[in-house]
Amino acid sequence: MTYLTTNELSERIKYDPRTIRNCLKDSVLFEGVHYIRPFGGRKILYIWEKIEKDMAIAPSISTLLAGIQ
Repeated sequence: MTYLTTNELSERIKYDPRTIRNCLKDSVLFEGVHYIRPFGGRKILYIWEKIEKDMAIAPSISTLLAGIQ
């Protein structure tokens, strides 16, 4: 597995780090699936392979509606 910091992920997916932290985290990137907090700390490490795989999948209607609420 490849673990990335927010800044490293930002470079790969061409999103601003603030957008990742404020908009994507916990709405499309979920803890335990797309990122972890090693040793129960504050630092977040993103799992590149999971994110890369999910980026290629079109969102479902329920996912889109969940983002509206």
